Amino acid sequence: MKNNKLYVISGPSGVGKGTLVEYMLKRVPDISRSISVTTRKPRVGEVDGTHYHFVSDSEFNEKIKTDKFLEWAEVHSNLYGTLQETVDQVLAKGQDVVLVIDIQGGLKVKQKRPEAVLIFIEPPTFKELKERLAGRGTEVEDVIKRRMERAKEELKYAPQYNYRVVNDSLDAAVEGLVSIILNERGKD
Repeated sequence: MKNNKLYVISGPSGVGKGTLVEYMLKRVPDISRSISVTTRKPRVGEVDGTHYHFVSDSEFNEKIKTDKFLEWAEVHSNLYGTLQETVDQVLAKGQDVVLVIDIQGGLKVKQKRPEAVLIFIEPPTFKELKERLAGRGTEVEDVIKRRMERAKEELKYAPQYNYRVVNDSLDAAVEGLVSIILNERGKD
């Protein structure tokens, strides 16, 4: 019998986590992305329930009080979290589940669910990461500077993850991610 797995994808803001997972999901069967809950406002093109579940601070805090989260964290002045119920429902359906979350959230998941497989996405260089953040066109210069400073701190946690993938080439990074998941499935 297949043992469904929980995967955590983390890395600095702008490293391409969402894009990599989007491509990976097209190539790997029986895996779903968990939709995080956040208090941040939607970016252009983001849809509630597809990209995130956008909620108020009070709604988020009520979920904290009632222990609904597998993990939650404050990142860049916004709250983000993963509902335990959502993850458990996907696993119960016989699918693997992937969380695209920040590093502190990833490490919290590992504490609660030691069987989780953690994958850290790294930028090829800090220069490239800054260009990607600037290229989004969604952040002003001081926000980009703060995100770059945070990225340097976040990279210190990469050794605590099971795997590391450098996103220097989209195709190679997607291939690396797919290989990790298929390899993990082969361990059952």
